[in-house]
Amino acid sequence: LAVIGGGATGVGIAVDAASRGYAVCLLEQSDFGKGTSSRSTKLVHGGVRYLQQGNISLVMEALKERGILRQNAPHLVHDLAFVVPNYEWWEAPFYGIGMKVYDMLAGRYGFGTSRLLSKDEVLGRIPTLERSGLRGGVLYYDGQFDDARLLIDLARTADQQGAVLLNYAKVVGLTHDRQGYIDGLAFLDVETGDRHGLRARCVINATGAFSDAIRKVDDPGAAPMISPSQGVHLVLDRSFLPGDAAIMVPRTSDGRVMFAIPWHGHTLLGTTDTPIQEVCLEPIAMDQEIDFILETASQYLEKLPTRDDVLSVFAGIRPLVKAPEATNTAALSRDHTIHVAKSGLLTIAGGKWTTYRKMAEDCVDHAATLAELDERPCVTKTLNIHGYHRHAEQFGDLSPYGTDAPAIEESMQVQPSLGRRLHDALPISAAQVVWAVRHEMARTVDDVLSRRTRALLLNARAAIDMAPDVASLMAAELRRDASWVSEQVVQFTAMARRYLIRPEG
Repeated sequence: LAVIGGGATGVGIAVDAASRGYAVCLLEQSDFGKGTSSRSTKLVHGGVRYLQQGNISLVMEALKERGILRQNAPHLVHDLAFVVPNYEWWEAPFYGIGMKVYDMLAGRYGFGTSRLLSKDEVLGRIPTLERSGLRGGVLYYDGQFDDARLLIDLARTADQQGAVLLNYAKVVGLTHDRQGYIDGLAFLDVETGDRHGLRARCVINATGAFSDAIRKVDDPGAAPMISPSQGVHLVLDRSFLPGDAAIMVPRTSDGRVMFAIPWHGHTLLGTTDTPIQEVCLEPIAMDQEIDFILETASQYLEKLPTRDDVLSVFAGIRPLVKAPEATNTAALSRDHTIHVAKSGLLTIAGGKWTTYRKMAEDCVDHAATLAELDERPCVTKTLNIHGYHRHAEQFGDLSPYGTDAPAIEESMQVQPSLGRRLHDALPISAAQVVWAVRHEMARTVDDVLSRRTRALLLNARAAIDMAPDVASLMAAELRRDASWVSEQVVQFTAMARRYLIRPEG
């Protein structure tokens, strides 16, 4: 099997296929998770909004997958308490009943029981909440994770299962046999410019927002199946949400759910749902999206966030599957779709991070039938993900690394200079940079500061300051010269400035 796309869907497919014993090669044009998969709201959740839409089957599947993911990657997935603040008399019974249904649908995969909170209990959990008119709230539990860290651990899991994964390998063509059936692909090594070919019994298009581009390579007349939507997030300091509970706003003015979430010692606000025409690897937040998030947050927070408070702004593109009757992207389904072209190109689209494992299972089932491979059962329900550790919190700032954390700590002891922090604002060490290059396929400063660590998403200014240091550390590992260091710093700085609301010189 050849898999195009190194996001949650593609890497999930590589894990599933390799763990069944199939030969699989994955190709990613940029870095793993460079597109949508590193830009989520950082929640592993059933989807309260889908419950509002009446999509019970999607909610049940997502709640089950949420539980499976916590079992298989406890170092990266943990419970998070959410409070729905109530300012109207009807909100407590309405949302209270809704969350009881959420609990019931989760069954044995539940993360905790929802309950009503008094005004004092709400303020005890979220002291920064707007007090005027507050009546009480509803408490419920969902899951939180680090999306890019989970993705790299899934990539390492796939590698351990026997898959071959390449980042910076851009697919530039598809090959067909005499009957017009797909039998392989051509790809470009982005670093060297060399062109290579790969034969495959089945080619899987798992490129998310870029799905239609690959489908058009196969068939220039293919009708678009993706309706892209942009979601923006803002990151503030911890003072806006100093506790360990999140806020869930069940209905914003545009009909979305909005969250304020504690994440890596910061406050994450989001998100929006803006239909867009063009897809790219670095989508840019629009002013109206930023203002909408700040205005919505200001209705619920006592301390009013302003543009000056935003440490980083990032945008991701949802690869929603077109629905003829939908009038807005917030109403489009997050269900996944599998499409097989006349050529045999298998495209999987839609879905969400929480259900990546089930998406992969369904896709590999289809691919095995299409490629006439021996039928082998899926084993990922009980497959521990690389780094699996039930008490990773003991490793402090290195807890997202799970079982890899002791090796990183040891590298600091062997080489004390690796123990230094690269910036006062973020707990990121030189050792993490070296580890990312040696063990996690990091090839650029962007790979390290955006996805192996989350520096750019947490504090764009700090990430820009760290870039020269990171480039020098990487150059020593990758045997690159001074011109490479300069080029990397210039490229990263130009990109990272877009994460600042007011770009600085």
